[in-house]
Amino acid sequence: MAKTAKKSVKKAAKKAPAKAAKKAAPKKAAPKKAASKGSAKKSARKPNAAFMAPLTVSSDLAEIIGDKPMPRTEITKKMWDYIKKNNLQDKKNRRMINADEKLKTVFGGKNQVSMFELPKLVNSHVKK
Repeated sequence: MAKTAKKSVKKAAKKAPAKAAKKAAPKKAAPKKAASKGSAKKSARKPNAAFMAPLTVSSDLAEIIGDKPMPRTEITKKMWDYIKKNNLQDKKNRRMINADEKLKTVFGGKNQVSMFELPKLVNSHVKK
């Protein structure tokens, strides 16, 4: 019986360092992931074609952003430029946009809208 006890102790001793070595391996792999993230930043993501398709704007919206066809992302950007330039964000609740005369026509006659409603309201003033 002494021989079998010695064998089991030797087997346990052999397994213990192997487990420690396996645990140490992922720590070495972590810097490789960081290096791959750096290379991922170099490759630019391609924008969705639906966002980049030029859209024709209505005459009401054209008074604010211009009448040239432009992508949806550019329309939203120009809307925000106009809102910030004319200081139309509510002072207390920055999520709300106060309408001036030009924006009131785009907002459907509303005096104030949420920034989350803005894309929906603008969408009704664009055509493919």
